[in-house]
Amino acid sequence: MSAETPAAGGQFTLRRQQFRAWRGTRPFWAGLFVLLSGLPIAYFPYANLQIGHLTLAMATTAGAGSLIIGVLLVVLGVSLWFQKHVRVFAGVAAILLALVSIPVSNLGGFLIGFLLALVGGAMAVAWAPGAPPAGQLATHAGTGAGGAPEATDHDTTAAGPVGAADEPNDLSGTNPANGANGRHSAG
Repeated sequence: MSAETPAAGGQFTLRRQQFRAWRGTRPFWAGLFVLLSGLPIAYFPYANLQIGHLTLAMATTAGAGSLIIGVLLVVLGVSLWFQKHVRVFAGVAAILLALVSIPVSNLGGFLIGFLLALVGGAMAVAWAPGAPPAGQLATHAGTGAGGAPEATDHDTTAAGPVGAADEPNDLSGTNPANGANGRHSAG
């Protein structure tokens, strides 16, 4: 079998390719890092470390706060996977929760959860959706099934002149003659 020979198209190969395609359209690794950061932050305040016959309890007075921070980070990680449009909010929230976890949760899960949340949050904020391939863009442009509905009334001119001044009867300032084309300007 050479490198040019295609692999047998099995169910596993199909699912793996579908997963890769799904993963490529969202901030997958950012969501994974944020999700994994919540686990040590929530776990360590409730853990007991056994050293021989010595039990070291790492429980803090803010154990409930650690649990809340950890659960929120796990939820933010999952939301980055399934709701990619909240990526900036989830990334900033993960960074803020990581910073809050330092004093609340044993130095942010002994810096493991803290660093994972910082990296994942930064990756989520920095992620941007890629452009669709050129062939896919051309097929969507022809069908009209993409985003906004097609306009049916192409005549967007202002009303006729009023009185003898020959000014249009459009006081909104959004007619195509002044370049606004129906959009309101903030300044």
